[in-house]
Amino acid sequence: MSWDLHNLFRHHAKGIAKSLQRNGIREDVAADLTQDTFLRVIAKPPVEGVQNYNPKAYLYRAARNLGINHQRREALIETVDLDHKDAVEITDPSPSPERVVYSRQCLVQTHHALGELPERTRQAFEMHRLGERTIAEVADELGISTTRAWSLIRDAYKHLLTRVGTF
Repeated sequence: MSWDLHNLFRHHAKGIAKSLQRNGIREDVAADLTQDTFLRVIAKPPVEGVQNYNPKAYLYRAARNLGINHQRREALIETVDLDHKDAVEITDPSPSPERVVYSRQCLVQTHHALGELPERTRQAFEMHRLGERTIAEVADELGISTTRAWSLIRDAYKHLLTRVGTF
């Protein structure tokens, strides 16, 4: 008899999850442990040809063992229920390391993209975006019309969006 995991999952996953829940495991954890059970069977299926070869029993035994291990780990961890206010107060407001790396990569890409712009376009963009000047002030300072100043700034935005993706 070969292991048809698709059919085994279809026929036994709900029962395994219910069995775990009857043993005091929350519904969401039971669903995770059910999937872990099938992963365990994929990684190490039982040996065929042993006297009591029963895939259903093997699955339920693996799930039961995973459930026992989970409950043992949970017993070792001290948990405290927090309301939303307390949870917000203890969260770290600083960005995650991944977010910091991503932001730095975007900054480097933006710097390179700005360097690719023609001088006047870059200058108009920097005056408007970084110098917080209005389009009219940029136009006056560069000695161009407001329409031309806007088109330079717009071109810079388009270029940065195509090169960096976010802005």
